[in-house]
Amino acid sequence: MSSSSLTAVYPGTFDPMTLGHADLMRRASQLFGRLILAVAAGHHKRTMFTIDERLAMAKELARDYGNVEVIAFSGLLRDFVVNNGGKVVVRGLRAVSDFEYEFQMAGMNRQLMPDVETVFLTPSDQYQFVSGTFVREIAMLGGDVSKFVAPSVLARLHERVSRKAD
Repeated sequence: MSSSSLTAVYPGTFDPMTLGHADLMRRASQLFGRLILAVAAGHHKRTMFTIDERLAMAKELARDYGNVEVIAFSGLLRDFVVNNGGKVVVRGLRAVSDFEYEFQMAGMNRQLMPDVETVFLTPSDQYQFVSGTFVREIAMLGGDVSKFVAPSVLARLHERVSRKAD
């Protein structure tokens, strides 16, 4: 099976979707025939944005890629991947500190989904330190995050932060 016929799933909470996420989405969309950006409901994390807001942001950034679908999911990633015909899970690795957790998750996913491979992509140099957590914290403290998110995401962040300040 060639990579152009494979369905890959890129899961995350994307709270908010950063330029690092967008970079990995772009690159993964060039490797696989179909890429599903799987936006997690975030049951284990308290998110700044609702699932609908995160879906909207992700769809805005994915619209230039004809082979990328944005779909919400909750529950086990395994069930989502299998139900959507996924053969690859795409994960981003920013630093060595990400590796241990991602390695353990890949091993567990291999036990749950023996026919699905995990592929790790590293972000482009300018995005290696960008995380949704950092972006949220900087924005909440009034810092400039315009280098880390798309303009549409920046507008939503400003709106959210100003609403919390009221």
